[in-house]
Amino acid sequence: MTRILADLPEEDVEWLDALAVEQGKSRAALLREAVEAYRARESQDGIAKYFGLWARHGSQVDGLDYERKVSSDWDGAPE
Repeated sequence: MTRILADLPEEDVEWLDALAVEQGKSRAALLREAVEAYRARESQDGIAKYFGLWARHGSQVDGLDYERKVSSDWDGAPE
């Protein structure tokens, strides 16, 4: 595990310390959990960000139909 140094506003540190006492955890444990939760949320946001991308930009083209049309020019492409 790697140590890091991070500057936080005093009120955030006070809030974090109070939460740590309330949950019976260390400040570091709460920060690790926060980073883990953030990474999980970002991963899910990434999926949502790209799913339906063409439709959100006004395209009426079906992605699968487009793929079939483009790949039909290739030798041995699946129908």
